[in-house]
Amino acid sequence: MEKVFVIDHPLIKHKLSFIRDKNTGPKEFRELVEEVSLLMAYEVTRNLPLETTTIETPICSTETQVLSGKKVGIIPILRAGLGMVDGILRLIPAARVGHIGVYRDPKTLNPVEYYCKLPPDVTDREIIVVDPMLATGGSLCSAIEFLKARGCKSIKLMCLIAAPEGLQRVGQQHPDVEIYVAAIDEKLNEHAYIVPGLGDAGDRLFGTK
Repeated sequence: MEKVFVIDHPLIKHKLSFIRDKNTGPKEFRELVEEVSLLMAYEVTRNLPLETTTIETPICSTETQVLSGKKVGIIPILRAGLGMVDGILRLIPAARVGHIGVYRDPKTLNPVEYYCKLPPDVTDREIIVVDPMLATGGSLCSAIEFLKARGCKSIKLMCLIAAPEGLQRVGQQHPDVEIYVAAIDEKLNEHAYIVPGLGDAGDRLFGTK
């Protein structure tokens, strides 16, 4: 899939190993997710447009480059996506943050939307939708559809781990959306959990069950 990018930097691989480990507690888990999100955001934003400007260094005037064009919007999928926001904001502190609440019905496995709050200028921003897990792809496809319905044109998806089934679904329903992941896992099990995965990211972030 040409729109799927695996960010396999050694530091990301190292930290992802501890994120997967069932013995990693909530505090360490949150810190690791934030750190990996920062590292991934460096690559996700690689093609942000630049413009030339002139500044004064302590020595002389010189031309240099700064970001131009659209600003960035970060849209975490509640609740697990919240764990990725602070890492990206450390890299792009001027980004605006919206929230979309989608949960998976345990019987039908279909996504159900229950909350949405977006920046007022969301249509003018480069949108990064974040969620640690891309499993079936249902929730993320629903969130992307909602953003497109609001007029968003430039949308990227950033996840820690993905299942092939989810990648295929997002790729088929939204072929224009670039997908950035730290790892592609083996499959989904009969309960639609990623294998080997990392468990329930929301529960591990917030210490719930």
